[in-house]
Amino acid sequence: MPPPADILKVAIEWPGAFPKLMEIDQVSAYGWQLPNHETYALQNADSTNFYITEKAQMAQQLYERVQSSSLDVKLDGLKELANSSRDVTFAQEFINLDGITLLTQMVESGTDFGEMLSFTLTAFVELMDHGIVSWDTFSVAFIKKIASFVCKSSMDSAVLQRSLAILESMVLNSQDLYQKVAQEITIGQLMPHLQGTDQDIQTYTIAVINALFLKAPEEKRQEMSHILAQKQLRSIILQNVIRSNKPINEEMAHQLYMLQVLTFNLLEDRMMTKMDPQDQAQRDIIFELRRIAFDVECDSNNSGSIDKRKSMYTRDYKKLGFINHVNPAVDFTQIPPGMLALDNMLYFARHHQDSYIRIVLENSSREDKHECPFGRSSIELTKMLCEILKVGELPSENCHDFHPMFFTHDRSFVEFFCICIQLLNKTWKEMRATSEDFNKVMQVVREQITRALTAKPNSLDQFKSRLQNLSYTEILKIRQSERMNQEDFQSRPILELREKIQPEIMELIKQQRLNRLCEGTCFRKISSRRRQGRFWYCRLSPNHKVLHYGDLEESPQGEVPHDSLQDKLPVADIKAVVTGKDCPHMKEKGALKQNKEVLELAFSILYESDEYLNFIAPDKHEYCVWTDGLNALLGKEMTSEFTRSDLDTLLNMEMKLRLLDLENIQIPEAPPPIPKEPSNYDFVYDCN
Repeated sequence: MPPPADILKVAIEWPGAFPKLMEIDQVSAYGWQLPNHETYALQNADSTNFYITEKAQMAQQLYERVQSSSLDVKLDGLKELANSSRDVTFAQEFINLDGITLLTQMVESGTDFGEMLSFTLTAFVELMDHGIVSWDTFSVAFIKKIASFVCKSSMDSAVLQRSLAILESMVLNSQDLYQKVAQEITIGQLMPHLQGTDQDIQTYTIAVINALFLKAPEEKRQEMSHILAQKQLRSIILQNVIRSNKPINEEMAHQLYMLQVLTFNLLEDRMMTKMDPQDQAQRDIIFELRRIAFDVECDSNNSGSIDKRKSMYTRDYKKLGFINHVNPAVDFTQIPPGMLALDNMLYFARHHQDSYIRIVLENSSREDKHECPFGRSSIELTKMLCEILKVGELPSENCHDFHPMFFTHDRSFVEFFCICIQLLNKTWKEMRATSEDFNKVMQVVREQITRALTAKPNSLDQFKSRLQNLSYTEILKIRQSERMNQEDFQSRPILELREKIQPEIMELIKQQRLNRLCEGTCFRKISSRRRQGRFWYCRLSPNHKVLHYGDLEESPQGEVPHDSLQDKLPVADIKAVVTGKDCPHMKEKGALKQNKEVLELAFSILYESDEYLNFIAPDKHEYCVWTDGLNALLGKEMTSEFTRSDLDTLLNMEMKLRLLDLENIQIPEAPPPIPKEPSNYDFVYDCN
């Protein structure tokens, strides 16, 4: 049997308890005896104003109130509607009543531009944010009306803010609406809103510009960029937003980041365009680079033979640092960076002519292997800067990483390049680099640039100053400090490298142990009466095939030759190596009374069925050398504590040497000379 229509079932949850399904009689409402109960709804007691109802009669009630002939009733209804529309259940019910159409008609026909319109637009924005209704359903009349609110010179700030938000959503959510909005509003009409003091209005204005930029067809983006430059968008944002007294909030930072990315993405076309070696106009740019650098007039047809001119060109292109000296155009067929690199080089040569000429001539006078190739460096640097700034990638929805300095110049990217190419030349000299070190220099330059950008300089001059403090020497100090802060080289790349070179180091330790066995060691004998005066010597043959050993009357001075040792034990006959209490001479009667030191230095070689050689090492180091060496001979793992210690020491040393090599630190083959003994010892050290 179905439940009565007046009974409302509500599931209620309480933290730490099982949910309960309760039945509420809407007629009695727990003794309130409410008339017309169908017009009421349960509402959350918190500040969310969300409603719990099956039919949401509140939507019907508000739908009627916002159409009231009484302005007060209508205004109160719109206020409540704007607040209630945040709840998706209410929104669905209101939309089902064709509430969106009602609001759009009110906007199109309305003449009030104050509070009533503000709440109408707020309710509209809240309802549309739920994604229930498609943006493609709106008429041109509605779009024109919203655009007119934005274009008015004086408009209520709340109405303006909501109108900008609606335009942004229209552009982002519908390509068809983008076309209609772009026809109704111009960049010039948006600019005045950036010159006010309301950061919310400024944020929504930049958001609309970004949306128009993002959705514009590729062929129109460059045109839009020129319009933005003519309207001085960058300068207006710099003065009224970035350098205003108000701190930049998170949403504004995101919109500035979006604009930065979209602006840099205009470079993608040139970045992905290969140079056509047959295009004379493009080749003329390379001729221009040569002319500026070497102050030569364009050669006429009568200025010498073809071979002579080709030889002269090849010489100059080599000085300019191109990879292909005969036809430098080939260097610009790599994409990225394509023609963008050539654009940067030409700008640098024309607008920073003194620096350009200095770099080219300075390097052309160096030895071949020490010259910093301007052409190759510019191409690789352009590619690197595109990677750092993510040119060609779509902006991230959650990123706020904008750089104020890129808003300080109309040609910020190419000015950025001009600073960085001079940095590259400076770093090259500081590293005393050769052509083989090109990639190492580029790694250091990348680190210098990214570290300087992290400080978020406010201008290109501040960026340049920051780079001055990030010299190659300073980068080395920072790297050293960071490595010291790492817990014993525990970063993943270091651990992977350690693991990769560990077998090589273990082989080195093994060879050292075997070499020590070949040198031999003098051992003391301990008889049952623990006499200390007798010795014996054991050493491995150079071919690692035989152990030579024999008694000595006294401790030898230096190595004992093979021919003076009477006994031999082929390595192939060795069955096992045992240590400590497992040694035969430690199992003999009374042997367990030996002190702990002797026990820790004992080891034995077992061979044949019941034969053995017993050892008492002179110290722990010799004990580890012999046990490791014997295990290595038998093809077993070296497990002593000295092997672990040597492995760590050698691994760390090898890691440091490789990192030093990566940083282009020259390690001399011979150690530095020992300082001379001071002639005067009359000096005092102040401990304070």
